[in-house]
Amino acid sequence: MSVIYDRVALIGLGLIAGSMALAMRRAGLAGEIVGTARSAETRAIAAEIGLVDRVTDTAAQAVAGADLVVLAVPVGAMGALAEEIAPHLAPGATVTDVGSVKRAVIDAVGPHIPEGVHFIPAHPLAGTEHSGPRSGFAELFDNRWCLLVPVDATDRVAVDRLRELWQKMGANVEQMDADHHDLVLAVTSHVPHLIAYTMVGVADDLRRVTDSEVIKYSAAGFRDFTRIAASDPTMWRDVFLTNKDATLDILGRFTEELFALQRAIRTGQGDMLFDYFTHTRAIRRGIIEAGQDTDAPDFGRARKLQ
Repeated sequence: MSVIYDRVALIGLGLIAGSMALAMRRAGLAGEIVGTARSAETRAIAAEIGLVDRVTDTAAQAVAGADLVVLAVPVGAMGALAEEIAPHLAPGATVTDVGSVKRAVIDAVGPHIPEGVHFIPAHPLAGTEHSGPRSGFAELFDNRWCLLVPVDATDRVAVDRLRELWQKMGANVEQMDADHHDLVLAVTSHVPHLIAYTMVGVADDLRRVTDSEVIKYSAAGFRDFTRIAASDPTMWRDVFLTNKDATLDILGRFTEELFALQRAIRTGQGDMLFDYFTHTRAIRRGIIEAGQDTDAPDFGRARKLQ
């Protein structure tokens, strides 16, 4: 075990920050972990369960003397938070984030970062539908990807140091351009979440007609939609508003594909449907072979919850 950062400040104490704290402790990567959150209730819970070494009342107090500051709040709140902590950041410190959108974070946070402080946006591709200080677990990042999105002229030593932290927390690390990141995540995460929210909303309307049978007889596919749609509404509101262009682009492509399938069903094009489903099934197999999911019964969730 080797300490990478002497003092880490976690701003926001939900699933990702809590899991980071536990993963850093597991591998002995931080000398001290300090945390804070906007909600007094969240701070009290974090202190009660010993999630971090020290809980402070304000973000300014948390970042004092920290050599790594992690912004783990909704994307829409990051600009104001960066402005708040800027005067209190130590020279040579690194500021990073865990937001699902990168261009908007760079535009909002970057102007507030003082000279001599390194700003390295990041995005761990890991999570569950749960939130809050009790939701974290040390294994969340194991064999998952973390994307680093350094801005121009970022200090290489600082980037390598943050990369080492994520790797020793269990993650695979890649570097990516901000705009490309936002497009890729629109495909792999943002639009799928929007579709899930929409499908659950449609089912809720139908439930009123079918006397709750939609809920009572939910099959596995719909249950997976509800799991995704149970994610934090504040976070996802901000994701869609700050990654608007890429989301609308991919949503338009999705609509075109949906219309093509609709036409195939209406006109009885069985071969087209079979070929389409065969191709998409192969993509699922590729995800499993890459170690990013499992083909265990119930996708392994029943075992994990026991």
